[in-house]
Amino acid sequence: MYEGPIQDLIDELAKQPGLGPKGAQRIAFHLLSVENKEIDRLIAALARVRDDVTYCAECGNVSADTLCRICSDARRDATKICVVEEPKDVHAIERTKEFDGRYHVLGGALDPLSGIGPDQLRIRELLKRLATQEDGNDVTEIIVATDPNTEGEATATYLLRMLKDFPGLSVTRLASGLPMGGDLEFADELTLGRALSGRRVLA
Repeated sequence: MYEGPIQDLIDELAKQPGLGPKGAQRIAFHLLSVENKEIDRLIAALARVRDDVTYCAECGNVSADTLCRICSDARRDATKICVVEEPKDVHAIERTKEFDGRYHVLGGALDPLSGIGPDQLRIRELLKRLATQEDGNDVTEIIVATDPNTEGEATATYLLRMLKDFPGLSVTRLASGLPMGGDLEFADELTLGRALSGRRVLA
């Protein structure tokens, strides 16, 4: 235990995801060693996140404006919507440069044990987007890109149930299987089972 402000800083940093007490301590002592202007830049960046970042009115992604850059881009294919759990998932898919449609961020996944049900997610907003489509821009495909875990699967199943009655709408799920460079012997049963069920013909 350290005294005063340094311990307060370590305690606050340790509350952040992915940072334990050791990592928080390293960051705190690093900040002690840098110049004041670097700390001022960090404080300013945190203040901008607190004051200026909002969520896109259309998809729920983080944004600096009413609409995020993806929703306001007329070149994106409005007939495809990729449904993800968190804004960081949008960034992950964008890095692939394989998807040219739009997104819908749920804000999490169904997790009844933690008290997260459909009303805590942006599912109602997705259904509203589909019900109030503009002519000529009808959504023809919903790609469910929730995480391949218990909560993500439960969310995908619930979405399929909610979306199955929309006429002309195809609901697809991201394929999942073995990672590149991985060994079969180290794959868990669920991953290996999915890889088998999702196998495809070699061209």
